[in-house]
Amino acid sequence: MCAARATAGPVDLVMLKFPGNRFNGGIEPALRELVEKGTVRVLDLLFVYKGGDGTVGSIEVGGLGPELEPFIDVNGELEGGLLDPEDVEEVAKELEDDSSIAVIAIENLWAVPFIEAVRSAGGELIDQARVPSEVVDEVRDAIHEGA
Repeated sequence: MCAARATAGPVDLVMLKFPGNRFNGGIEPALRELVEKGTVRVLDLLFVYKGGDGTVGSIEVGGLGPELEPFIDVNGELEGGLLDPEDVEEVAKELEDDSSIAVIAIENLWAVPFIEAVRSAGGELIDQARVPSEVVDEVRDAIHEGA
């Protein structure tokens, strides 16, 4: 008999662009706080960078250097394997020389109780969309300017 599988939360692939091709771990405290509060789970993490000469490289969770070690245990159970060399190629297409992108696969644990409630009520998700925070900020600014 198989154990019941836990309900999964929706997974977002978050891409964060940075100038230069060195990561300093500056986002780690905020990410760690989200994980420790049970808001999200980090499923995988990939850094893709492009040098000034256009050379592309990547660092997966296991290859992080000492300055990035905080990311290694941000969840204590990074699963890895969701992001692969094909993702590096895809991300690199969007990358300018001398810049980098962190790609983080994040499971939204906060949504699990709601998903379970919807399913218990006989409901189902039929569509989902995400509005970027920059767009929300622009709309709020426009509303306040017009008020």
